Amino acid sequence: SIMKRWLLVILILVFSVSCSKGKEGTGDFVAKIGDVTLTEEDVRVRFKNLPPSAMQLFQGPDGMKVFVDELVKRELLYLAAKKKGIEQNEEVIKKLSDTRKDIVVTYFVDQEIKAAAMVTEKDVKDYYDSHKNEFTRKDKVTVSQIVVKTENDANKVLEKLKKGEDFASVAAEVSLDRATAKAGGNLGTFSPSTKNTLNPKLQEVIFRHGKGEISNPISLKDGVHVLKITDIVGTILEFDQVKVAISRKIKAEKRKTAFNKVLESSMKSYKLDINKKAVEKLTISGVSSGSSKFSSGHQ
Repeated sequence: SIMKRWLLVILILVFSVSCSKGKEGTGDFVAKIGDVTLTEEDVRVRFKNLPPSAMQLFQGPDGMKVFVDELVKRELLYLAAKKKGIEQNEEVIKKLSDTRKDIVVTYFVDQEIKAAAMVTEKDVKDYYDSHKNEFTRKDKVTVSQIVVKTENDANKVLEKLKKGEDFASVAAEVSLDRATAKAGGNLGTFSPSTKNTLNPKLQEVIFRHGKGEISNPISLKDGVHVLKITDIVGTILEFDQVKVAISRKIKAEKRKTAFNKVLESSMKSYKLDINKKAVEKLTISGVSSGSSKFSSGHQ
């Protein structure tokens, strides 16, 4: 569609840089637009710089052909805009300045946290060995419950449990489901093949939590439930099955920690003064103007 093709152009405008001007880059030239040369290397670099979501738009046997076509269009439009003096437009200059700042910040942060975000094989293996409960394929899950009338009652139950009171004793004392209360709240043992016999809200919680964990209150027709996973029988996934996912998780955590350190250091280096009253006025103004601007379209 026309809209999709324009989306491709916009993506390239955002994520690509200028082609070689006045000379050819590495490899054979792919296209010449005026005095601008687009080389094989230019195409490879620009494609590599696209985000994964944009790369997906160029899949298939004709994907690269479509990508080159959009690069050419982008360069043609740029030359036409340049001819009309758009580069000197005040609004464009302001946006270019903002974009430059974003690029500088992104590069700076990437360079600062690159070393700290490195993940070794040892990091991954250590995490796997100390978090094997996270990588257990749950074959059987045994659950206990306490059912009370209101969420306020459920919060009182949680307070008792946090203080160390025995789940089975509390269930026997206060649970409205007398059948399970007599058994210390024992609801039974469930497997992936039988979990659909449960209320969907309960089964989601049961198969998400680890052994010994207690759920937040769950409101159902018969009352508010508090669950405890008393036992899990399952198969621990092999290291090779989960190492990629673990590496991504560790890297994300390391990047977050390193980023926070860079930000904290920057905040200590420069005086920061935020006018909270001015911020509140901006926010209120934004909401008010937004409401009046779009109210007619929602009537």
